[in-house]
Amino acid sequence: MTKPLALIIEDSPVFSLMFSRTLSDEFEVEAIKDGEEAMKRLNDVSIPSLILLDLHLPGASGRNILNHIKSDERFAKTRIILTTSDERQAEELQNIVDLVLLKPINPNQLRDLASRMKT
Repeated sequence: MTKPLALIIEDSPVFSLMFSRTLSDEFEVEAIKDGEEAMKRLNDVSIPSLILLDLHLPGASGRNILNHIKSDERFAKTRIILTTSDERQAEELQNIVDLVLLKPINPNQLRDLASRMKT
């Protein structure tokens, strides 16, 4: 059986690597470091089970990406974890995502929460 896809949209190489390693046991992981690239990829990618989304990205903001995801019916069952250090924006968006994790993020916590969200 193939693993569900987790799409990590994160520009920090440190966080991207940590998120990828943390999720790779239970998910097929694809990491994207640029908001514009993420927007293009979302139009082509197999529908991910999980998206980890940073808010502050080069190319296109995480908020724009989130709006794109929420407006596309194909992603209706995709779980979204917002990963950010911006508490104000996290609070504003917490009701439209499945989970908000404020950075720094504990890898064990991320692994456990993501595992419970698998569809």
